[in-house]
Amino acid sequence: MESSEIKKTKSHFDMEGLIGYILLVGVLLSVLLLVAGVTWHWASKGELEFEFPIGGTNLSGFLLLLLQQVLSGTFRPQFLVSLGIGVLLLTPWARVIASIFYFAVAEHNWKYTAFTGFVGIILTYSLFLR
Repeated sequence: MESSEIKKTKSHFDMEGLIGYILLVGVLLSVLLLVAGVTWHWASKGELEFEFPIGGTNLSGFLLLLLQQVLSGTFRPQFLVSLGIGVLLLTPWARVIASIFYFAVAEHNWKYTAFTGFVGIILTYSLFLR
């Protein structure tokens, strides 16, 4: 029997399916939040243009700003747009974290765990610390 003919057993975990699902959910949730925020802004202001500076802000500062808006009770269209951007930025990070756990726990493949962990460290640095 060739290796291409070997069927997956029921105990085999579908990592590609999980990674695809994380991407699908992240992108669709982000699009939904962005469209809802822009539609709300357009309905209330009559224009599609937003003005809120986020330049020079890392993801930690960006998420802190969202948390401040939630705690202050300020719920505006900008919040939904910002949340959509945040979800979109965190989607690849969630995929890498899921891969690290998969390679470490399910596969016990320490080489791939190390490589994926290195990617996770670089991605974490670029999102949260830079």
